[in-house]
Amino acid sequence: MKHSDLSNEPKRDWNIESEETVFEGFYKIDKVIFRHAMFNGGQSELIDREQFVRGNVVGVIAHDPKLDRIALVEQFRIGARNRADHPWLMEVIAGMIETSEIPHDVAVREAHEEAGVKLENVREVMRYLASPGSSTEEIFLFYGEADLSDASGIYGLDEEGEDIRLHVVDTAEAFAMLDDGRVCNGLSIIALQWFRHYRLVNINPIV
Repeated sequence: MKHSDLSNEPKRDWNIESEETVFEGFYKIDKVIFRHAMFNGGQSELIDREQFVRGNVVGVIAHDPKLDRIALVEQFRIGARNRADHPWLMEVIAGMIETSEIPHDVAVREAHEEAGVKLENVREVMRYLASPGSSTEEIFLFYGEADLSDASGIYGLDEEGEDIRLHVVDTAEAFAMLDDGRVCNGLSIIALQWFRHYRLVNINPIV
């Protein structure tokens, strides 16, 4: 039984009764049976859930402060196949974190692999759970400065089936893409909303 040690909070015990892998392919799905403490006292009934198990992810805002431009990447996403136009999406740079990796290092690596750029002054600005009702995935969001003056091209790793086109856009255009739906995946929306907020409340948004 796991529990919280906060004395001024309601009792927060929970327990995994059983766990088994029911599917393992490109992704993994576990069947988890658990119970937890309830706010009005006592324990919940046994709860049966399938859980999407995947590694954590970094997202990267690669920004050129001299040009005030941002690196966005475009690639095919099978989960967007039902969109009215096409399933090629505009996103911030992102990538999976392997078990033994440090998120900061993955952010630097993914910026090079997906956009061919070298990040400097890299810092973590946020972390959040992508969909905690069904998935274990946690997102680590980073900001980094980059020289985007000559950045362009097609990137990605052949062994991972990646085909990624780099777009370098004015920050104002990136925000317009956010507002009109051209940027539509959750990680990229959160990243650009965070960046826009910092530009509004800080004279020098990144310190």
